[in-house]
Amino acid sequence: MTMTRRELLCRGGMGMGALMLADLMGQAFADDAPTLNPLAPKKPQFPGRAKRVIHIFANGGPSHVDTFDPKPALERQSGKPLPAEFQKGGNTKGNVAFPSSFKFRKYGQSGIEVSELFPNLAQSIDDLCVIRGMHADDPNHEPSLLLMNCGEP
Repeated sequence: MTMTRRELLCRGGMGMGALMLADLMGQAFADDAPTLNPLAPKKPQFPGRAKRVIHIFANGGPSHVDTFDPKPALERQSGKPLPAEFQKGGNTKGNVAFPSSFKFRKYGQSGIEVSELFPNLAQSIDDLCVIRGMHADDPNHEPSLLLMNCGEP
């Protein structure tokens, strides 16, 4: 069987088109496949009841250490050089641990510790959601802020 160049290109193009269509169809239905991405959204343990969320992001606001996040270990390390894991990035030579200068007290039924800076807000602490589980591998503020707000470096 002999083929002209035109027939060869036509059949080859059709074959490539079929391969590309299969790839596109696979991508279209890939959402149904399990993913290995640990940051991918997961099904919740129970249906959410919240109707609205107010996300307060105060770039340049007071430190978490001075507001809603007491650090007892930081108090014990006061004045000592920072551990090696905190010495990444930037000029960290000679940095020492510096704890909050404010006192904390437990408030409400939840027992959330609040700084003496917010005595009135502390009275309503059970109506707030305080997240203390944030963690970033980069101690520099700007890359960490970007990761916190959108998940991308």
